[in-house]
Amino acid sequence: MFSAVKESILGRAQKAGKIEINVINLRDYTEDKHLKCDDYPFGGGAGMVMMPQPIGSAIEALDPEHKARRIYMSPKGETFRQQKVFQLLQYEHLILLCGHYEGVDQRAIDLFIDEEISIGDYVLTGGELPAMVVVDCVSRYVDGVISPSSLVDESFSENLLEYPQYTRPQEYRGIPVPEILRSGDHGKIDAWRREQAIEITKKRRPDLLK
Repeated sequence: MFSAVKESILGRAQKAGKIEINVINLRDYTEDKHLKCDDYPFGGGAGMVMMPQPIGSAIEALDPEHKARRIYMSPKGETFRQQKVFQLLQYEHLILLCGHYEGVDQRAIDLFIDEEISIGDYVLTGGELPAMVVVDCVSRYVDGVISPSSLVDESFSENLLEYPQYTRPQEYRGIPVPEILRSGDHGKIDAWRREQAIEITKKRRPDLLK
């Protein structure tokens, strides 16, 4: 599943040594002879629960001095927003634990996890996709991963959604590029873009303007 982090911008950033992404298999740390990492829940119920031992052993092996920020990807966690990205950038290392099945034994969370993060109010089959979302969001702000100019005036900067973008051709199926963008007047262009960003945010995400 994690082949996505080896491609495109993240792939190039890793080859250039700007970031390092390691995928850890919990089965490599289990003490069970059958390499089990999950078991039936105490108290009954559907599904399986990830066992604390493989998780604890893996995290302690990776981060023996607890220098990393340890995060469990969970629907019970804090909703992931742009401000959280900037908070996570303060840490040199992140450990992202991907839940599966019915979740993770609570003792593993209590003993080894610093915080829980959710990417939205829905349930997925596992924490791999949410982990990749966090990796992608945080990595793009690491120096040298992408051009700094690409980080300016994007969605959620100043709590605004991004203004509309246009490229060639100048007219497509009867719809022209707004004349202001072809004027060459950068002051007026900047004002138009900000006005558009405010209007789009008012219509689609008025909560951001609060």
